[in-house]
Amino acid sequence: MPFHHPLSILASDIDELGHVNNVVYLRWVQEASAAHWNQLSHESVRKAYAWVVSRHEVDYKASALPGDELHAETWVGETEGVRSVRYVNILNKAGKILASARTTWVLIDAATGRPSRIDATMEAILRGA
Repeated sequence: MPFHHPLSILASDIDELGHVNNVVYLRWVQEASAAHWNQLSHESVRKAYAWVVSRHEVDYKASALPGDELHAETWVGETEGVRSVRYVNILNKAGKILASARTTWVLIDAATGRPSRIDATMEAILRGA
């Protein structure tokens, strides 16, 4: 089941073409991802580990405009080694996908700052188990 996260369009998000600038979609991907991680994990886990992005792939399908009501849906996909793939769709109120992202995240040990293998316990957290 995807995690849903409401999004807000700020006046500063609108570019000279009158729609939400493409860079803003990456901020929304980050916001939705962080909100989902915070919902899935306990504070002690968040203190011990962090996630960093190693790759973003975004497909822009339609423009978001001032006044649009938007939300993101996100879920965790493939996980292997130190990497986990997260999917995020940005949708309007009618359910139309405006952008879709596939982001590769690397798990980092907060104490050492080095990548950390995703073990069965972390996999269970990511799956909401």
